[in-house]
Amino acid sequence: MNDTTAGVRLLLIGPPGAGKGTQAVRLSAAYGVPAISTGDIFRSNVKGETELGLLAKRYIDAGDNVPDDVTNALIKDRLSEADTDGGFLLDGYPRTAAQVEYLDSVLAEHGNALDAVVELVADPDETVARLRRRAVEQNRTDDTEEVVRHRLDVYAQQTAPLIDLYSSRGDLVKIDGLGEIDEVTERIVAALSERGLVPRTDARA
Repeated sequence: MNDTTAGVRLLLIGPPGAGKGTQAVRLSAAYGVPAISTGDIFRSNVKGETELGLLAKRYIDAGDNVPDDVTNALIKDRLSEADTDGGFLLDGYPRTAAQVEYLDSVLAEHGNALDAVVELVADPDETVARLRRRAVEQNRTDDTEEVVRHRLDVYAQQTAPLIDLYSSRGDLVKIDGLGEIDEVTERIVAALSERGLVPRTDARA
């Protein structure tokens, strides 16, 4: 367990609409580590037309999930960059037990492991309401309540095994994701501080 912010390695998980993106930006700044999302990695590699990016694009364009081996390779490549030497915050990966195993092996190669897995917990009805409001604001007419609830169901099915796994390891930190943004940030920071993971700056800034 780290007693400083050096090498802080975090995973942020939670259902759609729980506010992961907002909290990831704040925690990244507070702990001085890059926030890494699979969506950003896919977009960056597709835009840069890397070999892996072009491969991922084939699946994305077809409306299919990018296979584990491609996603794993993209993550490993990103984690090899210098800015992750002092730690990182992962958002959107791993999504499957196989990806957890792969991430474990990549970190173990350098004698590292995750310091904590932060799960943002939110009432399904509230997250549906959030996502519906966002869909209206962004004029996304395809995000109907039925579609949103299906996304939440898929998340629950895919993520439940990961939550159980990280909980059994003692890595899981459950945080109430509802309330004002500052309040949620404070809950996360307080819980991580109890584990010796103290931020470098005010996460609310």
